Amino acid sequence: MTENDIGTQVIDAALEVHRKLGPGLLESVYEVALAHELVARGLNVQRQVGIPIRYGGIAFEEGFRADIIVEQRVIVEIKSAEAVTNAHKKQLLTYLRLTGMKLGYLLNFGAALMRDGITRTVNGLDESK
Repeated sequence: MTENDIGTQVIDAALEVHRKLGPGLLESVYEVALAHELVARGLNVQRQVGIPIRYGGIAFEEGFRADIIVEQRVIVEIKSAEAVTNAHKKQLLTYLRLTGMKLGYLLNFGAALMRDGITRTVNGLDESK
Protein backbone atom coordinates (compact mmCIF):
# COMPACT_ATOMS: atom_id res chain seq x y z
CA MET A 1 0.00 0.00 0.00
CA THR A 2 1.47 3.32 -1.06
CA GLU A 3 1.33 6.57 0.88
CA ASN A 4 -1.32 7.81 -1.55
CA ASP A 5 -3.43 4.67 -0.98
CA ILE A 6 -3.21 5.27 2.77
CA GLY A 7 -4.05 8.92 2.21
CA THR A 8 -7.22 7.99 0.34
CA GLN A 9 -8.31 5.88 3.30
CA VAL A 10 -7.49 8.73 5.73
CA ILE A 11 -9.60 11.20 3.75
CA ASP A 12 -12.52 8.78 3.40
CA ALA A 13 -12.42 8.04 7.12
CA ALA A 14 -12.21 11.75 8.01
CA LEU A 15 -15.24 12.50 5.83
CA GLU A 16 -17.15 9.72 7.57
CA VAL A 17 -16.23 10.95 11.06
CA HIS A 18 -17.15 14.54 10.19
CA ARG A 19 -20.44 13.41 8.64
CA LYS A 20 -21.37 11.49 11.81
CA LEU A 21 -20.09 13.92 14.47
CA GLY A 22 -20.19 17.31 12.76
CA PRO A 23 -17.85 20.23 13.53
CA GLY A 24 -17.03 21.83 16.86
CA LEU A 25 -16.00 19.01 19.19
CA LEU A 26 -12.65 18.66 20.93
CA GLU A 27 -9.67 17.48 18.91
CA SER A 28 -9.32 14.45 21.18
CA VAL A 29 -12.82 13.27 20.22
CA TYR A 30 -11.98 13.39 16.52
CA GLU A 31 -8.66 11.67 17.15
CA VAL A 32 -10.31 8.71 18.87
CA ALA A 33 -13.08 8.48 16.27
CA LEU A 34 -10.70 8.74 13.30
CA ALA A 35 -8.34 6.15 14.76
CA HIS A 36 -11.30 3.81 15.31
CA GLU A 37 -12.51 4.33 11.73
CA LEU A 38 -9.04 3.65 10.30
CA VAL A 39 -8.56 0.49 12.38
CA ALA A 40 -12.00 -0.70 11.22
CA ARG A 41 -10.65 -0.34 7.66
CA GLY A 42 -7.78 -2.69 8.52
CA LEU A 43 -5.04 -0.10 8.92
CA ASN A 44 -2.32 -0.03 11.57
CA VAL A 45 -2.82 3.13 13.63
CA GLN A 46 -0.74 4.67 16.40
CA ARG A 47 -1.95 7.64 18.46
CA GLN A 48 0.09 10.32 20.22
CA VAL A 49 3.41 9.10 18.88
CA GLY A 50 6.49 10.83 20.23
CA ILE A 51 8.73 12.41 17.61
CA PRO A 52 12.21 12.93 19.04
CA ILE A 53 14.40 15.76 17.91
CA ARG A 54 17.97 14.85 17.04
CA TYR A 55 20.53 17.58 17.29
CA GLY A 56 24.28 17.52 17.75
CA GLY A 57 24.39 13.76 18.28
CA ILE A 58 21.72 13.67 20.99
CA ALA A 59 18.00 12.97 20.91
CA PHE A 60 15.45 15.00 22.82
CA GLU A 61 12.76 12.49 23.67
CA GLU A 62 10.43 15.19 24.97
CA GLY A 63 10.00 16.50 21.44
CA PHE A 64 6.72 16.58 19.59
CA ARG A 65 3.74 14.22 19.46
CA ALA A 66 2.03 13.29 16.22
CA ASP A 67 -1.70 12.84 16.72
CA ILE A 68 -1.93 9.77 14.46
CA ILE A 69 0.51 7.79 12.36
CA VAL A 70 -1.03 5.37 9.87
CA GLU A 71 0.87 2.29 8.67
CA GLN A 72 4.07 3.93 9.94
CA ARG A 73 4.03 6.00 6.73
CA VAL A 74 1.49 8.83 6.95
CA ILE A 75 1.16 11.47 9.68
CA VAL A 76 -2.25 12.91 10.53
CA GLU A 77 -2.54 16.07 12.59
CA ILE A 78 -5.99 16.96 13.88
CA LYS A 79 -7.37 20.41 14.57
CA SER A 80 -10.80 21.67 15.53
CA ALA A 81 -10.57 25.39 14.81
CA GLU A 82 -12.31 28.04 12.76
CA ALA A 83 -9.31 28.02 10.42
CA VAL A 84 -5.88 26.46 10.24
CA THR A 85 -2.88 28.76 10.30
CA ASN A 86 0.47 28.69 8.55
CA ALA A 87 1.95 27.63 11.90
CA HIS A 88 -0.20 24.47 11.85
CA LYS A 89 0.98 23.69 8.32
CA LYS A 90 4.63 24.27 9.23
CA GLN A 91 4.22 22.00 12.27
CA LEU A 92 3.13 19.11 10.04
CA LEU A 93 5.97 19.69 7.58
CA THR A 94 8.44 19.71 10.47
CA TYR A 95 7.03 16.37 11.72
CA LEU A 96 7.48 14.91 8.24
CA ARG A 97 11.07 16.14 8.05
CA LEU A 98 11.96 14.87 11.54
CA THR A 99 10.53 11.40 10.86
CA GLY A 100 11.56 11.11 7.22
CA MET A 101 7.94 10.35 6.29
CA LYS A 102 6.74 11.64 2.96
CA LEU A 103 3.01 12.35 3.39
CA GLY A 104 0.91 14.05 6.01
CA TYR A 105 -2.58 15.45 6.42
CA LEU A 106 -3.75 18.35 8.53
CA LEU A 107 -7.44 17.71 9.18
CA ASN A 108 -9.50 20.57 10.57
CA PHE A 109 -12.73 19.10 11.91
CA GLY A 110 -13.84 22.61 12.85
CA ALA A 111 -14.61 23.39 9.21
CA ALA A 112 -18.28 23.45 8.24
CA LEU A 113 -17.45 21.14 5.32
CA MET A 114 -14.70 18.59 5.87
CA ARG A 115 -13.42 18.99 2.30
CA ASP A 116 -12.53 22.58 3.25
CA GLY A 117 -10.61 21.34 6.30
CA ILE A 118 -8.15 19.05 4.51
CA THR A 119 -4.54 20.11 3.92
CA ARG A 120 -2.22 17.61 2.24
CA THR A 121 1.52 18.06 2.81
CA VAL A 122 4.32 16.19 1.11
CA ASN A 123 8.00 15.81 1.93
CA GLY A 124 9.76 14.41 -1.13
CA LEU A 125 6.93 12.05 -2.08
CA ASP A 126 7.29 10.64 -5.59
CA GLU A 127 3.96 11.57 -7.19
CA SER A 128 4.73 9.90 -10.53
CA LYS A 129 3.61 6.44 -9.38
